[in-house]
Amino acid sequence: MELFDETLGMLKKLTDAYGVSGFEQDARNVMKSYIAPYADKIKTDGLGSLIAEKVGDPQGPKIMIAGHLDEVGFMVTQIDDKGFIRFQPLGGWWGQVMLSQRVTLLTRKGEIIGVIGSKPPHILPPEQRKKPVEIKDMFIDIGAANKEEAENWGIRPGDPIVPYFEFTVMNNEKYLLAKAWDNRIGCAIAIDVFKHLHKKKHPNIVYGVGTVQEEVGLRGAKTSAYQIHPSVAFSVDVGIAGDTPGITPKEATGILGKGPQIVLYDAGMIAHKGLRDFVLNIADELKIPYQYDVMSGGATDAGSIHLTHNGVPSLAIGIATRYIHSHAGILHRDDYENTVKLLVALIERLDQETVNQIIYGNE
Repeated sequence: MELFDETLGMLKKLTDAYGVSGFEQDARNVMKSYIAPYADKIKTDGLGSLIAEKVGDPQGPKIMIAGHLDEVGFMVTQIDDKGFIRFQPLGGWWGQVMLSQRVTLLTRKGEIIGVIGSKPPHILPPEQRKKPVEIKDMFIDIGAANKEEAENWGIRPGDPIVPYFEFTVMNNEKYLLAKAWDNRIGCAIAIDVFKHLHKKKHPNIVYGVGTVQEEVGLRGAKTSAYQIHPSVAFSVDVGIAGDTPGITPKEATGILGKGPQIVLYDAGMIAHKGLRDFVLNIADELKIPYQYDVMSGGATDAGSIHLTHNGVPSLAIGIATRYIHSHAGILHRDDYENTVKLLVALIERLDQETVNQIIYGNE
């Protein structure tokens, strides 16, 4: 299907870009190219997180919107004598989604295509066939005859390995299929928020941040928030979709197309009550659809941001996404657009008095 608008073109470039944890430069350059026309200033922190600044009121509060640049991937650890690649996962992987998937190795001499392999089931004992293959028993086949050939192609330990998948608009054009939604969708939302604010007044200073190394410990969020020292922060990330076969509402409630997810609790943070209530009130006032989400087994950049300096009122907002931490995920365009709409409305209202009320309430 042909790309038919500017937004889809941006989403394609962001998700097709390479950017596994620790190697986010390509994705950062794409984000920078899109957000720069709407920013007053752009810089990076020492780890490589992109920080775009847009000043409304120079004396107003600092509002941070963070989406992480990195995607889950792998790193070369060894090349064996036969030319097969051993690797280290970067971020959380479920072994069952990995076998026979195509990957791209990024070397000093260029890109090398590979496929993740293991022993074929035909030669395994019957009992072993019933068990998932462990990641430690997998390898990457790059079509090399031996170790020397692989090394001559420029491969060496430490090289990043990126999942391969091309952005696709599905038959229902609201459904978008791509790698790296986790979390280029958060980066795209930050870009679009800046675009919508370009010619609008807002009573604060807004920071659109593409953080690095979220998947390996929320690292870039910590350093970028320390540099910004925000008054209030929003982490925009993917959330769990519970609308596929076999999932019960008790396990996950997220439904594609039903609005952004307001994350009440995750393994890294309890949502700030004052900020949560403020967001819900604005969403209700503007009739922007939303869902609640609770994640006991994951965390977002807000987990690091809210602990910066003397504490930052923070909220994570999720985009329900199917099949995260795999080669391809699916999300709904309406959720993307409603999240942008919500964040723009929030920023237009977050003056210093409102932020003080959120932080201190009726004290």
